[in-house]
Amino acid sequence: MPGKLEKFADFNSFKNCFTLYFENIEKGMPLKGKWHSDYFKNQNPIVLELGCGKGEYSVSLAKNNPGKNYIGVDIKGNRIWTGAKEALDNNMPNVAFVRTRIDFIEHCFSPGEVSEIWITFPDPQPQKTRERKRLTNMRFIERYRKFLKPGGLVHLKTDSTSLYEYTMEVIKENNLKILFHTNDLYQNCPPDRKELIEIKTHYEKLFTAKGEDIKYICYQIN
Repeated sequence: MPGKLEKFADFNSFKNCFTLYFENIEKGMPLKGKWHSDYFKNQNPIVLELGCGKGEYSVSLAKNNPGKNYIGVDIKGNRIWTGAKEALDNNMPNVAFVRTRIDFIEHCFSPGEVSEIWITFPDPQPQKTRERKRLTNMRFIERYRKFLKPGGLVHLKTDSTSLYEYTMEVIKENNLKILFHTNDLYQNCPPDRKELIEIKTHYEKLFTAKGEDIKYICYQIN
């Protein structure tokens, strides 16, 4: 297995990996507004996974849904390396990865360019002083609104009761449209959405092995 420095070098050479640095924020990502035409070469829906870690969720979704395009986003290039290499090794043209901070996410995509957002087991930032860091905070929702198409979906999967309850409060207070929610996904998974429990991230496997309940919310912000 390559070391951290080797993974960074690989990441920079992988054709399915891109980086947006702080100093390039004003220009934005060169593929912004051109993901369909210049990278994926199709008009299939684009789905983001924010805080994708090793990218196993994005890759698994892409395997199950070849009619959609998936982009995993994370700040850690050495983590992304795992999913990016698997996608390349398996010749998966419907997967890409972006290395950047989620704070810069609106500089990567144009209005209406993204159809869905997945937030899978993010840091719940439980301290009240870190509320603005939660990826379901309205500060981030306003960013997502800039590129999520009307009627586009936001999915949250988490083991954190506090983040689940907080997100439900945000949805209610801001009159967002909730489509489905449960505080025990494995007991209440819709029959037509088995993919929700069949695909598991590394952290999800750890949490379920400990007997922790998985929470899930699907909602609209536009």
